[in-house]
Amino acid sequence: MLAVTASQMPLNALLRRGRLRIYFGASAGVGKTAAMLQAGHALQAQGWTVAIGAVTTHGCEATEALCADLRRFDKQGEFDLDHALAQRPRLLLIDRLAYNNPTAARHPKRWQDIEEVLSEGIDVFTTAALQDWESLNDTVAGITGVRIADTVPDTVFDAADEILLIDRPVDDVLKRLGGVDGYQPPRPPDAGAAYFSRSSLTALRELAMRRAADRVEDEVNALRTGQLRQPIWKTGATVLACVAPYPDSEHLVRSAARLATQMNGAWHAIFIDTPQLRQRPQAMREQILHTLRLAQSLGATTCVINADDVADAIADYAQAHNFSKVLLGCRVKKWPWPGARSHLKRIAQRNPHLDLVRIGRAVATEPAQNEIRPPKPRMRMPVTWRVVGLGALASIFTAILAFPLARYLDPANIAMLFLLTVMLVSIRLSRAASIVSTLVGVLAFDFLFVPPRYSLAISDPQYAVTIVVMLLVGLIAGHLTAGLRYQAALASEREARTRGLYDFARTLSGALMNEQVFETAEAYVAATFGARAIVLLPNLDGRIDAPAAQHVASFMVADLRLAQWCFQHAQEAGAGTDTEPSNRALFVPLIAPMCARGVLVIQPQNRHWLLQPEQRKQLQTFAALVAIALERIHYVQVAQEALVSMESERLRNSLLAALSHDLRTPLTSLVGLSESLVLSTPPLSLLQIELADSLRDEARRLSNLVANLMEMARIQSGAVRLNRQWQTIEEVVGTALRASRMSCVTRRITTALAADLPLVCFDAVLIERVLCNLLENAVKYTPAQAQIRIHAQTVDTFLSVDVSDDGPGIAEGQHELIFDKFTRGERESAKPGVGLGLSICRAIIEAHGGTIRAIPNTGGAVFRFTLPLGTPPALPDFEEPQAEAEPARVPITIPP
Repeated sequence: MLAVTASQMPLNALLRRGRLRIYFGASAGVGKTAAMLQAGHALQAQGWTVAIGAVTTHGCEATEALCADLRRFDKQGEFDLDHALAQRPRLLLIDRLAYNNPTAARHPKRWQDIEEVLSEGIDVFTTAALQDWESLNDTVAGITGVRIADTVPDTVFDAADEILLIDRPVDDVLKRLGGVDGYQPPRPPDAGAAYFSRSSLTALRELAMRRAADRVEDEVNALRTGQLRQPIWKTGATVLACVAPYPDSEHLVRSAARLATQMNGAWHAIFIDTPQLRQRPQAMREQILHTLRLAQSLGATTCVINADDVADAIADYAQAHNFSKVLLGCRVKKWPWPGARSHLKRIAQRNPHLDLVRIGRAVATEPAQNEIRPPKPRMRMPVTWRVVGLGALASIFTAILAFPLARYLDPANIAMLFLLTVMLVSIRLSRAASIVSTLVGVLAFDFLFVPPRYSLAISDPQYAVTIVVMLLVGLIAGHLTAGLRYQAALASEREARTRGLYDFARTLSGALMNEQVFETAEAYVAATFGARAIVLLPNLDGRIDAPAAQHVASFMVADLRLAQWCFQHAQEAGAGTDTEPSNRALFVPLIAPMCARGVLVIQPQNRHWLLQPEQRKQLQTFAALVAIALERIHYVQVAQEALVSMESERLRNSLLAALSHDLRTPLTSLVGLSESLVLSTPPLSLLQIELADSLRDEARRLSNLVANLMEMARIQSGAVRLNRQWQTIEEVVGTALRASRMSCVTRRITTALAADLPLVCFDAVLIERVLCNLLENAVKYTPAQAQIRIHAQTVDTFLSVDVSDDGPGIAEGQHELIFDKFTRGERESAKPGVGLGLSICRAIIEAHGGTIRAIPNTGGAVFRFTLPLGTPPALPDFEEPQAEAEPARVPITIPP
């Protein structure tokens, strides 16, 4: 097996995108499905959750045995997409990448189901054969003699994370195709004996290896480009495919896609829309649009160019976009006169630096049974007999008017009258009418005004020259006039389109409410595209709301479901797309710079314009303008709310600071007087002492409330400065318990502090305040004799402290709201307090770089705050003092 890895994969903004692995083989029978299942078993043994989305065994006993131990998400043999997304396994095994889904499925193709699975973060293993590649469809058909309609765009293969080439010798493949293990290979109904012959299998095997080698070469180029400062090879190799209104253009597009892939370059597919082609039947124009959509699915940038001359338009486009190769089909149109040059030669003369490639015709094969092809267009131009008749009548009417003037005017002047008539017919009618008017005018001039009169004979050779010049001048003038009229119509159309976008953008710029955006969008889409439109917005839960009452009849539940899918995946859906194309409406996501804002739903009267690239681009521009307008209104509302909130917060903080400062001094005096009253002489009676104690307690509680107000005002103003020091949490817990002993006298408090708690750098006064507020909060909401627990331990790089109780706990949904200012656990309650204690705790803890939150608990409330540990400073090393050495005893000799 040869593994090929993509160089880069796009990531979903909200969820990790799943990885795609494709088991790729030259034909059926090489063992792609078995290799995929074996890989799934291997990953399941490693602990992955692996499931089968869809697998076709073709009667092979070995393959059926590999499916036995894996969970399956298929319903009646078809992949159940919704069930798989609901269960969310880590890996899905989905066979046959190019399979066509049933009509009722969400997506017409299985590879589109896989794209949605990958966008949900689920990995996928799948299988594909050589014939499934869209760009290789003609080549495989030429080898096997059968064209397969079920194909996959090359962009799907290019975006895969891994492509594993499963290869077997031709003899082994033939033996397996012969029925080994009950294997019955899939065979098209019109396949002949050469479909699985040795020669065809050998050719397919070689082609598969070459395709895998191209993928490896792309990876090598990407690696070398990333390692070097400048790439070794040119990266500007581009291909331009010129699409013509013929069925062979599909072969041209596929050849251009293969060539661009081999050159590792971008490619464009263009169509030159001339005045003559504008008059062709509708079926031929649909053939052109079908070919452009095929090119777009193969990764091309498509464009329709309005021009009079095909060769000049191709040369100008190639020069403007710096294309190195231009591909044209085998049907090269020539000018009508002998010796005229084809478009190929004229392009070469116009730009000799271009590499012009002429693509041969595709191999003639019968279409597959389920292949849908556009109707074969008629090659004859339609003629409007009414317009042609008007052109002929104009020349006849000129002859009638000029007949009485024949005796006064020279024949040359009468010929000028006929030329003037031809010019007027060309301006007002059509090219065909001008040609008929010219011919009728020449015949009338010869019959009525050239001697011998009343016959077509010419006596004077000079009149023959006059008639020939009159005929040529009339034809040329009619052709040029019709061309100018066509260019004027195109310029008017472009001007109307540009003016519509300008007016739409200008109107949206003044919208201040979403309703104004809705009305403007619906009005301009109806005026520009002749279609009904409606804008759908999501609610707070991210679900698309039902439309207004006047539109409910036209948008059913299924349309809302598709609108929700379009909003979630930020992709177009409905008519003219790959997602539920049978739907009558087109769903365009409104993608703003920040996120998707809604869905624009359009119901066109004529679905044909949805296929035109210019119309789709203009519609996408409309949708982008609507999305930007909705996002602008949203952020204007957010800014207004933020401004009001900031102003309210500023006024509230100013009021708190003023009140706290004015109340603190009298409250301090009131507390002192109440304590002096208890100790006054002569002693008070018992009732008076009880009243004095109550007065003292209420004064202290009110003083604490004012202290909280002042503390919050200081925190909001930024006046608090942390006095951080390395210390133990045990000391702070002890001081907090001593400070709260009066309020906690009726509660049982237990502490569980780990024995190995390290030193932590914090402000002891503020952390003590946090513990006191948490203890006060626990006392306030618990009954007498309740138990309050303080637990501290180290968790990773943080010190975690829990203060819990066995009271009623915190109501559901209030675990974050109770930390807001002036928010209480019980709004209507006789319990004292204004709801600032927990707000002060959060401000202090966050200033230390920690977190505080309420832990959901079934028995009581639990508040947990954390402080970062850090690295305590090292203690200095002290050496033990050494005993002083005893002085040496020196013997002293005393003389006798």
